[in-house]
Amino acid sequence: MGKHRRTSPAKIRRILPVKTRPAASPSPTTGRRLTHVLVGASVTLAGGVAASPPAHAAALRPALPDVLAGVAGGAADLPASARTPLQLIADGLPRVSADEVLSIAASQIGVEEDDEGGGTRFHRWYMNSYRAAETVTRDGGAIRGYANAPWCAMFVSWVGERAGIRPVFGWDAYTVTYAQWFRANGHWGTAAERGALVFFDWKRGDSLYGIDHVGLVEKDNGDGTITTIEGNTGNGKVERRVRPKAEVVGYGYPVYRA
Repeated sequence: MGKHRRTSPAKIRRILPVKTRPAASPSPTTGRRLTHVLVGASVTLAGGVAASPPAHAAALRPALPDVLAGVAGGAADLPASARTPLQLIADGLPRVSADEVLSIAASQIGVEEDDEGGGTRFHRWYMNSYRAAETVTRDGGAIRGYANAPWCAMFVSWVGERAGIRPVFGWDAYTVTYAQWFRANGHWGTAAERGALVFFDWKRGDSLYGIDHVGLVEKDNGDGTITTIEGNTGNGKVERRVRPKAEVVGYGYPVYRA
């Protein structure tokens, strides 16, 4: 999540844990992010499948190229030994397509935060979720700290929950940990697939620890840009945006089944 125009440094510090790194100053037209790092932490990640990867990006398990081609369709025709844990979990979930997920996201376009930078249904939902109870120590120690916190990841997480596929979609309030979860589960790559979660670094780096913001890919425009649906934009709203691929760190692939 990126820095929001109405957020002061003092407000951000109140929701951070003690061990932090200084926040960079991304583009003022972007959303905000929770700016902290996990140092050797072991936590339950966004979907609850993989444990936290090491705190060094180079040590993160690479995505499985022979599996990612089947992620969108759930790879139901593959033997169990060739499927990822998320693909196996998807067998017990509703059959949901990328189009259905994007329809849910698009239905929220125009939803706007309040003057304090929060107050959306996405904030309220996350605060009342058991995921918040798992992440609250990491994020400052008080559930109420999420009330006006950066919310791009909360929005995306809410969409997955509404679609009924949260176990294979993940959920978190922190973009870095969210991206780590996809990578640790072998659902991470560089292709702008429809319905994928897209993770941005406004400084155009390639480290997961530089991630500022997350949204959903609606379309690869074929000209070096993608069309996305995002929450917590620079306007404090859910909006449809066109972004350069040069700002993309990578993509997380939920398990969709038409």
